[in-house]
Formats: sequence, C-alpha cells, structure tokens
Amino acid sequence: MYMDINDIIKPENLVYTKPRLMNDNPMHYCPGCSHGVVHKLIAEVIDEMGIEEETIGIAPVGCAVFAYNYIDIDWIEAAHGRAPAIATAVKRLNPKKMVFTYQGDGDLAAIGTAETIHACNRGENIVIIFINNGIYGMTGGQMAPTTLEGMKTSTCPYGRNVALNGYPLRIAELVERVDGTCYVTRQSVHTPASIRKAKKAIRHAFENAMAGKGTSMIEIVSTCNSGWKMTPVKANQWMEENMFAKYPMGDLKNV
Repeated sequence: MYMDINDIIKPENLVYTKPRLMNDNPMHYCPGCSHGVVHKLIAEVIDEMGIEEETIGIAPVGCAVFAYNYIDIDWIEAAHGRAPAIATAVKRLNPKKMVFTYQGDGDLAAIGTAETIHACNRGENIVIIFINNGIYGMTGGQMAPTTLEGMKTSTCPYGRNVALNGYPLRIAELVERVDGTCYVTRQSVHTPASIRKAKKAIRHAFENAMAGKGTSMIEIVSTCNSGWKMTPVKANQWMEENMFAKYPMGDLKNV
C-alpha cells in the first residue's frame, strides 16, 4: 500500500523539506561547495515571497552558469562579466519583475568590474549575489582579483605577491561607497547560523529591489575546496582563519 510522506510526517513535526522551486536534477558541484546551499536559500526566499512568476535570474560564465539547471524560475545567460548590464535591461523593460544576478568573483570582480560598479552607481533596482571564493573555480584554479595575499593558485604557485599582482580587491567596500546602493552585506553559509543570516540578507535585498530602493549586493564568502586542494572540512576552517580577516562578515550599508 502506497503512503504519502505527508501521511507519515505531521506538519508540526517537519523540520526541513526540499525547497519547492528546486528541481530533481542532481547537482554537479564539488562536495563541500557553497553554491548548492546558496541555490537553496534563493529558492526558499522566492517561494516564501510568492514571486516565482515574477523573478528573473541572470547567470554568466563560471560555476554560476548552471544555476538555471536547479532553480525553476526564468533565467537568462550572460556573457562573462556582463550580468549586471543584462539585469539592467531586463529590469528597465520589466520594472515589476524581481531581477537578480548570480556571479562568482572571477566573473564579477575581474572582467565584470565595470558593469558591476556602474550598475551599482546608477542604482538599478536589482540584486547582485556575489560568490567570493578567492579563485577561478571552474577553469583551473587561477588567481582571481579576490585571491588573498600569499594564497597559492595555479597561476601564482608561490602565493599572491602584492608587488607583482596587486592587493586583493574588496568589491563590497567599493560598491558601498557609491550612492546607488541601498544594501551591501557580506555573509557566508558554512554553519547553520550563518546560513540563517544569509537567507535573511537575501530576503531583505529582494524586498529592497521590489520596493525600488536601488541596488543591493550580497557577497557570500565561500569555499572552493577543489581549487584550494583541501577537504570540505579543512576548506571551511581555512576560510574562517584566513578569508574572514580580509572579508569580514556583516552589513556594510543598509539604507
């Protein structure tokens, strides 16, 4: 006799369930990757706000490119770094839509720096979700603008040298300074408590965009254990001990 799961688990006893907007495609991300957690948070927020029919995501090149494969909303693929420009066009043509970008640091902080800064400066009513793991994850672990000083990558095998490569780029601090941003925050998803804070930040940013308050950016400091050549547990520890010092958690701007 077939029995539905709802017949077994009473609503008051349900601790967690799969987000309704997450489909059944197996995730391709490496074990321990932060992308899957952030995907689930986005799906939960969109579902809870009841805006799945009004939401459009923009994902460019990199590990972020496959977000459309997991969250059942409308998606547009963008050229490398150009997601904020595409999001600008979509939002201006469809002002009642909830438009967000989903980008990695190699995309947003390198080839996409101009699009990011100017979209924020114009105060476009979009949300930028920025996954910062300090490395080019998909293409071979090369140094990114956010790579820490002394951090080893495939293109700086002896560690990032400031005299040669410059300083790590702190994008959140840059966009916090421009007038068009209304909410800039830096979060992580490595513990249950941090996941709850990140979800709250995403919800707040989406509400800002729908209210026409300007640009919101959520930076998620993340791990890339494959690129870092670490286990998932070790990568989380390394992130706490090293990444958080350069990229501290919390709100930078909340207008």
